[in-house]
Amino acid sequence: MVQYLLALAPTFLVVAFFLLGPFNWSRHHSWTRTVTCGFVAAVALRYMMWRFTQTVLPYPYGGVNFYWVWLVFIVEFLAFSDVVLFLILMSRHVDRSFETSKLGRTFFSRDERELPTVDVFIPTYNEPLDVLERTIVGALALDYPKDQLKVYVLDDQRRDWLKTFCEEKDAVHVTRSDNAHAKAGNMNNGLQVSSGEFIAVFDADFVPYRHFLRRTLPFFSDESIGIVQTPQHFFNADPVQTNLGLANTWPDEQRLFFDEIAPSRDGWDVSFCCGSCSIARRKAIDAIGGFPTESVTEDLLTTLSMLNKGYKTRYLNERLSMGLAAENLIGYFVQRERWCQGGIQTLYLHNGPLRGPGLSLFQRIMFLPVSWIVQYPVRLMILVIPMAYLWFGLLPLYFTDTADYISYQVPLLTAYFCLMLWITPTRYLPIISSAVGTFATFRMLPTVVSSLIRPFGKPFRVTPKGSGNQTNQFDKYTFAWIATLIAITALGLLIDIVPETTQIQAQFSPIAAFWAGINIIVLVIASLICFEKPQRLFHAFRLDEPASVDDIPGRLVSLALDKAVVAVAVDSRFESKSVILHLQGFAPFEAELKQVTQRRRSVSRGGDRQAYYLHLHFNLDGAIRDQMIVKLYTGGYSQDIGDLDKVAVSVNLLLRSFGRTRTF
Repeated sequence: MVQYLLALAPTFLVVAFFLLGPFNWSRHHSWTRTVTCGFVAAVALRYMMWRFTQTVLPYPYGGVNFYWVWLVFIVEFLAFSDVVLFLILMSRHVDRSFETSKLGRTFFSRDERELPTVDVFIPTYNEPLDVLERTIVGALALDYPKDQLKVYVLDDQRRDWLKTFCEEKDAVHVTRSDNAHAKAGNMNNGLQVSSGEFIAVFDADFVPYRHFLRRTLPFFSDESIGIVQTPQHFFNADPVQTNLGLANTWPDEQRLFFDEIAPSRDGWDVSFCCGSCSIARRKAIDAIGGFPTESVTEDLLTTLSMLNKGYKTRYLNERLSMGLAAENLIGYFVQRERWCQGGIQTLYLHNGPLRGPGLSLFQRIMFLPVSWIVQYPVRLMILVIPMAYLWFGLLPLYFTDTADYISYQVPLLTAYFCLMLWITPTRYLPIISSAVGTFATFRMLPTVVSSLIRPFGKPFRVTPKGSGNQTNQFDKYTFAWIATLIAITALGLLIDIVPETTQIQAQFSPIAAFWAGINIIVLVIASLICFEKPQRLFHAFRLDEPASVDDIPGRLVSLALDKAVVAVAVDSRFESKSVILHLQGFAPFEAELKQVTQRRRSVSRGGDRQAYYLHLHFNLDGAIRDQMIVKLYTGGYSQDIGDLDKVAVSVNLLLRSFGRTRTF
């Protein structure tokens, strides 16, 4: 017992460090991040030195287990390298909001006619009008002098109905004779017919906030800035949130990158363009010969090509647009496979991190697609190690003593989890984050392998958007892998329990059993993502504003392009299902009262009160529909989850396991 207590001493030291230090520090200062990341790096290095000198080198040469031990260590070393790069990256933090506010006062002090001209590019291929109209109307509503702003809809399907819509809205409809080089070729064609000094790019499903240009343009006062990128936020739940039943309690899967990693990259001057929600200097685009067409991710390659010419990418971590997340698992994987393939393609290109001129050694390292290449083999190895031991007795290391394992690996895991909980408190929970990564492994690992072997083997694929997900779907392929691994792991545990069938006779057995149990939990959660739930195409925003139905006052609690929910007093009466809805800033319009529900509603004074919730449906068109799009999508509202309610997440996951969901 004393031996194990002593072995826990390093873990106690790690916990004490975080309790006395980081958990009392702001995570928004570079010095606090540097100290914390440096401490975690030291713990990781201590572990890796122990692994190599005490659990790998001493293993006797020969036999299958010898090669297995080395294979596990090599994969673990790759994971360690990825973690070290992550720690270096996250050791800095920068917030550009004050900077752009200061620059903006000077930038916009000039006469409006002297402001630079801006072209907004909306590249589109197969998106329906329901998706495109939001983006087009939102772009036209940008807070910028109209004589200095033009909106170009780059239509690669040459649709007559879209041309008519653009003419009605005063946007420029642009087509070309072919679809060569996909999105990059489409935008290069846009360059030929436009002349603005700056090019803002929004994918067909992203709506700019009205003040987008007011916040981004000031950075270009610095002639070395070629691109300004802003985060991507969404007005719908992605398939991971939806399928886990966590749409209202768990943030979308891209928040960790856009909210935490991207600002840290900017602190090191290694930000990169993510395509949509960005703005670029035309002079810089011209300097690199237009948008690069060699890769399926022209955005990342645009940043690298500009770095070759001395132009940097800035990142402004402000919510300045809102778009449509992948609505189903098909779109989810099309998107991520393209990102993965594009990142790996840069290794083979003349303007990539290995061969591109003008890059520093640090920039070359930070633009290597290490995470794409490493994370999925590592996740698979984590699943396989306990199975290999339980079934075949293959030890992953030269096992010395359980106390050593506790002394070296437990502190590392504790340090890493504490770091993540500190640095991204509302974006990370170990089990769920691991489950999401594990779920993606079975489809993404083949993409990694194929991209390394044949990086240009797959053509550009457009992420399907705007179709919604109207029916229950099932990812049979991924579920089959998950179910198989759960069965093999569980059977391995049963075999280990029975003395006549066990393959193991070592102290590693309790560790392997615990490891296998955690893997089963992670796999079970991952399996829930395979069961897709329907999503609506129009997404309602929660709000609390005054409204009235006919002449009865109430509170507007939910609003979408086609529906509103208004809370009114329980003594309210209506003579007809056809009512008149009065909203602030809108002329009264007709709506149909389709449903009435009764529940308690919180009020600012007097606690909760019973209220009728009126579900009103309407069909807007013309100017009033455009006005509603501007109201909903250009900066007034957000679907972001600001805080992480761990109890709600746990309860929702438990309910989802039994096929039920609950809204918190």
